Amino acid sequence: MNRRIFLTTSTAALAGSLIAPANSQALDLTQSPLPYAPEALEPHIDAMTMNIHFGKHHAAYIKNLGDALKAASVDKTDPIALISDLKAVPEAQRMLIRNNGGGHVNHTWFWKWMAPAGSGPKGPEGKLGEAIQRTFTSIDDFKKVFGEAGTKRFGSGWAWLIVTKDGALKVTSTPNQDNPLMKGVVEEADLGTPILGLDVWEHAYYLKYQNKRPDYIAAWWNVVNWAEVAKQYAAASGK
Repeated sequence: MNRRIFLTTSTAALAGSLIAPANSQALDLTQSPLPYAPEALEPHIDAMTMNIHFGKHHAAYIKNLGDALKAASVDKTDPIALISDLKAVPEAQRMLIRNNGGGHVNHTWFWKWMAPAGSGPKGPEGKLGEAIQRTFTSIDDFKKVFGEAGTKRFGSGWAWLIVTKDGALKVTSTPNQDNPLMKGVVEEADLGTPILGLDVWEHAYYLKYQNKRPDYIAAWWNVVNWAEVAKQYAAASGK
């Protein structure tokens, strides 16, 4: 079975819409095919990692979230709403919903924040580029700050570029599958709308990069979908 067929087959039962971050529309308990072939991000992200990451890890988060919601007798199936107000879900299943709801939300965004190298802008442009330079002095300085957030994240987690409630850009980091929408979990100062995120769990890079997380981060910049990031910045900031 070739990689493309494997990916389609493994996710067919979960087909749905690949959804953008919270500021655009809701998610549900579905997973659509990747917006590109699993080998399309090579040599920066290898096809085997993409197949396992998408077809196994992400799919498992969705299944486990569904099981947790059923056990909790929760009818709400919008993971963004669930993880944004975890105190509203039963305590017995709260951690399962937090971990697996976060995993589903984070990965759904993550696939859209990447695109084949050379298929779009090489860096942030327009109002997004101006905002990054205004906030971080330069694009290179932004990449350094963001890369350090991912490199210094102990264990598993994510690095984020968010739009805060006052419309400012900020780089943050969260452990495990937490994200900056999680009120009551993430500190108030680090809450915001994610417009770019990087998965630094080992399953995202270990097959190709082993323990060299900084090398993975450096390579990942080649496949960032800056057009999508700009779209999300515009939606979150209103600019």
